[in-house]
Amino acid sequence: MSMYGRDPWGGPLEIAADSATDDDRSRNLQDYDRAALSSRQLDETQQSWLLGPAEQKKKKKYVDLGCIIVSRKIFVWTVGSILAIGLLVGFITLIVKLAPRHHKAAPPPDNYTQALHKALMFFNAQRSGKLPKHNNVSWRGNSCMNDGKSDSGSTFKDLRGGFYDAGDAIKFNFPASFAMTMLSWSVIEYSAKYEAAGELNHVKEIIKWGSDYFLKTFNSSADDISRLVSQVGVGDTSGGSTTPNDHYCWVRPEDIDYPRPVSECSSCSDLAAEMAAALASASIVFKDNKVYSQKLVHGARTLYKFARDQRGRYSDGNEAAIFYNSTMYWDEFVWGGAWLYYATGNNSYLTIATHPKMAKHAGAFWGGPDYGVLSWDNKLTGAQVLLSRLRLFLSPGYPYEEMLSAFHNQTGIIMCSYLPYFNSFNRTKGGLIQLNHGRPQPLQYVVNAAFLATLYSDYLEASDTPGWTCGPNFYSTNVLRQFARTQIDYILGKNPRKMSYLVGFGSHYPKRVHHRGASIPKNKIKYSCKGGWKWRDTKKANPNTIVGAMVAGPDRHDGFRDVRTNYNYTEPTLAGNAGLVAALVALSGDKGAGIDKNTMFSAVPPLFPNPPPPPAPWNP
Repeated sequence: MSMYGRDPWGGPLEIAADSATDDDRSRNLQDYDRAALSSRQLDETQQSWLLGPAEQKKKKKYVDLGCIIVSRKIFVWTVGSILAIGLLVGFITLIVKLAPRHHKAAPPPDNYTQALHKALMFFNAQRSGKLPKHNNVSWRGNSCMNDGKSDSGSTFKDLRGGFYDAGDAIKFNFPASFAMTMLSWSVIEYSAKYEAAGELNHVKEIIKWGSDYFLKTFNSSADDISRLVSQVGVGDTSGGSTTPNDHYCWVRPEDIDYPRPVSECSSCSDLAAEMAAALASASIVFKDNKVYSQKLVHGARTLYKFARDQRGRYSDGNEAAIFYNSTMYWDEFVWGGAWLYYATGNNSYLTIATHPKMAKHAGAFWGGPDYGVLSWDNKLTGAQVLLSRLRLFLSPGYPYEEMLSAFHNQTGIIMCSYLPYFNSFNRTKGGLIQLNHGRPQPLQYVVNAAFLATLYSDYLEASDTPGWTCGPNFYSTNVLRQFARTQIDYILGKNPRKMSYLVGFGSHYPKRVHHRGASIPKNKIKYSCKGGWKWRDTKKANPNTIVGAMVAGPDRHDGFRDVRTNYNYTEPTLAGNAGLVAALVALSGDKGAGIDKNTMFSAVPPLFPNPPPPPAPWNP
């Protein structure tokens, strides 16, 4: 049988019936293709088309990963190994995280930081009025709650608060305001160091306690005032007076029941300008509390205007001349003007502070034996350092440059005078500089100089200045810091007597501090005015340790008598401790921390110095 079809080329197409079956042809084709396998490499899929079922079973199984084909067995081992390693790493990490950690102990604080903690506690012991719950001085309590009210002649009826000046219970505004200014200055420059020591909030509380009291001592809401409180309590015992007062009596402040007169003044430029400095500097410390800061600024403006309008020394004709006599008020004009400029940015205050006649009256170019000594009485040296800061960092130029340059040069001369290479001041054999030329109570002046020296060295380093010159000689900033360290180390015990003059620091310190509250036990017995004398006169150590009090200090021969009745050796003061705190924080911690350059200028607008006037026309 045959089949015929149409040949596309025109002839018949014959398909024979006896031709090979389809299976035979397929089998022949397979035989033909197998022969080609040896000459051509085919992939697995292509081979599966050609290989028979039995041959496919013999073939190894692979895994196609797209970019590479691997044996399934190797693939399984690899994935399994990765998972096992991952689980092992995770387990180890979990153990490390959950295991107790043994942190390396932080290094102990340096001596200056430890002393700083204690020195600040003195201010807690000196608080007057209703004490805060966290005052942390167990033997102190509320005291003198009727200050102001008990004096019928006083204009100011609420004079609670503030600080007692020293070992008595008198509140002297003149040295107290200087103390607060020094504390504020140290906070503005070294807030990071206070923070590192854990004392920033503490020192700010102290400054606020003092500032709040000052605001009570005049009409702080007014723009113009005519009177100002200068003192609460009296201490004059001259002429054999037996009238009970803060010096004749020896009683705890909590037990005072004698009258405490209020002293006011109407011509007290020095006091008013110093209080203005205290409030102005505090306003920078509290700049983040805008309402309170502005309140302080307003009070400072009012006080400074009062100081300029009604000239006079606060200590003229009253008992303040016995204890804190003021020699002049020109230095307070420069000091207060500088602080008000920084607090307000108002150029009128800078104009006053840099006026050539003001500097001349303040003694900026006099020299003399006490030149360069910063104290509660004379602030000129502090003002010159403060205004040198302005020149170093902002350089306002004309019309201030001439006086700022003069102040800067004088500051360099003062720093030279502190060095042992010069003969401006003697030193004891133990190395203590005699800034008050051998007179009693030297330490209050020493700590101020140590603060200024450290601060000025930090100013120079912050302005990329490696040092300064004294005549033909160049001295690095390290020389100033070394001077400050030697003086503070002396106070902390590195002296011939191995005596720490900071109570509570070290193991050998004064035990009979001239201080009423510390020398009388808190035993629920109220001693009378003269009944407390037995505690004044006893040779026993004080029952209460007034931690952080820096006593008046040794004599010019490095000698010291731990006798309660000799205040020239054993009495601490607010002004002295404020300078100590400032010096300690400046020296504490890492030297690299340096100063805060910008906070002082937070209220100062950008400076665009005026060009100097043109020269006079040339006449041939």
